[in-house]
Amino acid sequence: MTKPFTYVLIVLLVFMSCLTSWSQGLRKVRYQTEVGFYAATSPATPFWLRSNQYGIVPNDSPFLTLRQSIRQDYRAIRSHADSLKFIKRKIDFGWGVQAVLNAGHTYQLLIPEAYLKLKLGRSMEVWAGRRREIIGLVDSTLSSGSYAWSGNALPLTKVQFAIPDYLPRKGLIGFKGFYAHGWFESGRFVDNAMLHQKALYARLGRPNWRTKFYAGINHQVMWGGQTDRLSNNSTIKNNQLPNQFSDYVNMVLALPLGNRTDIDTTRVSHFDHENRIGNHLGTVDLGFEYIGRSFSLFAYRQNIYEDGSLFYLTNIQDGLNGLRIRNRRPRNPTGIQIKDLLLEYLYTQSQGGSQFLESSAQRGRDNYFNHSQYQDGWSRYGQTIGTPFISPTPASRSDLPQYGFTNNNRVAVMHMGMSGRILDFFSFQFKASYSENLGTYEQPFPNPVHQFSSLLTLASPVAILKGVTARASIATDIGDLYANSVGFYLGIRKDGYL
Repeated sequence: MTKPFTYVLIVLLVFMSCLTSWSQGLRKVRYQTEVGFYAATSPATPFWLRSNQYGIVPNDSPFLTLRQSIRQDYRAIRSHADSLKFIKRKIDFGWGVQAVLNAGHTYQLLIPEAYLKLKLGRSMEVWAGRRREIIGLVDSTLSSGSYAWSGNALPLTKVQFAIPDYLPRKGLIGFKGFYAHGWFESGRFVDNAMLHQKALYARLGRPNWRTKFYAGINHQVMWGGQTDRLSNNSTIKNNQLPNQFSDYVNMVLALPLGNRTDIDTTRVSHFDHENRIGNHLGTVDLGFEYIGRSFSLFAYRQNIYEDGSLFYLTNIQDGLNGLRIRNRRPRNPTGIQIKDLLLEYLYTQSQGGSQFLESSAQRGRDNYFNHSQYQDGWSRYGQTIGTPFISPTPASRSDLPQYGFTNNNRVAVMHMGMSGRILDFFSFQFKASYSENLGTYEQPFPNPVHQFSSLLTLASPVAILKGVTARASIATDIGDLYANSVGFYLGIRKDGYL
């Protein structure tokens, strides 16, 4: 457990005990308890049982899991009087904690969430700790995963300032965004590495309009830290990567240093001087939404950047494309009703081409999620922070080339997701993905590797037990990237208020 997270957790627990007693009777505290069992026909948990689960599902099966969460949200506005009180109130608060215990080949205690959040006025939010997030224009439920920040790994410890909703709320043009500082876990190739993160998104169209357009950008940087494992003096100086305030400014603004004459080369390496400080990545997003009487459409495109390739449009082929169709008709209590249908296509095989030269036409070989300094890549405890289809090297078959954090960042994925209800009693969710995997430019796979992964989940309330839901899932992996496997999950969950 990292020191920043330990401090945040202690402060959070003190606040929780004080605030819960102070607000008793004003707001209810919500809890959720889940017990479940995972098993598979191979030692590996199938792809869609473990992916985009915020790092709480181990790669190895079988195992038992116990999950307990508790949270208190902002005050709800239920009447005009509540609305007037809300306007007068300058500060509101909320908090949440989740603990997960996995018992299988090994025992694992995880804290995926532990946060305190403050609402300042009607528009600003500040929070600290660990919190579940998905970043980018994307469907948050059925997606293959947002490219840069998908919810695939355990959340990082962060302090974040945000405008979480588009402002002005009823304006023709609205903006939202955030600015954050975070810390990566200890024991990495580079210790004490930090996270810088920010995003800005715009909406064109009033909230009540049928048609709206969206655009935005998110920016993630892994920076700072120390290591004695980079022996090449051209990539690090004195075992310390740049971490001074001037470095922070250069990193936040993503300024290239190549033409700068004011850089202290006794502490800034040739690698940083010729590039930028830190490991930068993100997406430039576009979206379109149409809301009809009986259905709605949401289309989106995430354009990928890791260096200058997107600026020169040499990797414009790469990106995540999605279309969600939502059924807005009333529930059908006598048959099967599809609520959401999602189609996605993820492509990362271009990367600007196989060569990297300073000329704009050949600025390629981006090597997504790998990095020469931060050699355990865009990961958190060994799991990909971004799209799970750029997977860690150990997850693939051992007879494939072993390289870097990921040996497979050139992928093409066709993905479908579907959710709905059966007889107004069962809810279901289905995901299916087919991928072509080429490895990396540095160590390509001998032949294209194909993989099919799927997941079907059924859930139903237990009629005789109030607030209890039973859930069953079956998942398959078929192909040459992962071990062929069929996996299962059986669980029961209780939701309620304290």
